Amino acid sequence: METIGEHLDQTHRHFQHVTTPPAIIRQLLAWYDRHHRDLPWRVTPTAAAQGKRTDPYHIWLSEVMLQQTTVQAVKPYFAKFLAAWPTVADLAAAPTEDVMAAWAGLGYYARARNLKKCAEAVAEDHGGVFPDTEDGLRALPGIGDYTAAAVAAIAFNRPAAVMDGNVERVVSRLYAIDAPLPGSKPLMKARVRDLTPEGRPGDFAQAMMDLGATICTPKRPACAICPLRDHCLAFAEHDPERFPVKAAKKEKPVRFGAAFVAVNPEGEVLLRRRVDSGLLGGMTEVPTTDWTARQDGGQTVDHAPFQSAWQSCGTVTHVFTHFELRLSVFRAKADETIHAGGWWEPVANLGAQALPTVMKKVISQAIPLAFEKDPNR
Repeated sequence: METIGEHLDQTHRHFQHVTTPPAIIRQLLAWYDRHHRDLPWRVTPTAAAQGKRTDPYHIWLSEVMLQQTTVQAVKPYFAKFLAAWPTVADLAAAPTEDVMAAWAGLGYYARARNLKKCAEAVAEDHGGVFPDTEDGLRALPGIGDYTAAAVAAIAFNRPAAVMDGNVERVVSRLYAIDAPLPGSKPLMKARVRDLTPEGRPGDFAQAMMDLGATICTPKRPACAICPLRDHCLAFAEHDPERFPVKAAKKEKPVRFGAAFVAVNPEGEVLLRRRVDSGLLGGMTEVPTTDWTARQDGGQTVDHAPFQSAWQSCGTVTHVFTHFELRLSVFRAKADETIHAGGWWEPVANLGAQALPTVMKKVISQAIPLAFEKDPNR
């Protein structure tokens, strides 16, 4: 396989003869003006021409939510957050438990904790106004290189190089970058930086994302209608699906544990709050054993939070980013005087709790209709 340096030389020679960044930028923006997606956090080119301004709070909130999550999954959460907390100051003032509960189901819960910390920093240290530079944004809690670049470009029209998974795919195909990820990311970022224009950098970033999401898709890309096909080395080589090249995946380890669903005579479920740090930090759970991404937890009733006639309800499986978790689920009737470090919650209220998806699976395994609108039907 050629080195990154050799690849740079090859693509530089090719593009000297075939195309220039201005042609790519011009054609991509023209396509975006006609075919952009309408997203609830986005100010479209037409709206911008009519004087509508992008709200940095909306862009920041959506970008944090969109990390590792699809647009369709994010839309209802975005609407729910704006309805509850219309401004960053409102979010900063909200109880952490309420924010975690509203986030439940989106996954990657460290994002929710950092979201709250960032909102507090913007409200307390910046008067409720987001910094308008990459460096200023990156200094905020929970904002990394990608989010800083995205907010700077989209909200403040700074010429920042924005590269998410969609952009990686477009750039890797455009330049036929066959060095595998993640090692090729610096090269891709350099290409995005070279392409990003001084004028309309926010629209350019969103155009790249839209192109990757709608045309330059992972499988069966619609090259026939792609505005950049005449500039694309992967299309010229008749092999766009080969890119981006990825290193061989390591098999995910499997971890085991147990979870205990206790129900009192009032039909309430015993819940508790996880510690703030670590996996699912600050979220709500039923009592469970001390499994982590690195170790198994206990898997039998010997590890139950209290003695009772625990009955097996089977096993649930949940896949995290770096490991697969298999939990043995047990259910028992319990005296309501037992608290085991938690509290009793009516089944009808479970949907409003900060329960991560894995805990909803556990409760549903033990109480099949727990998350139905009418659990008694």
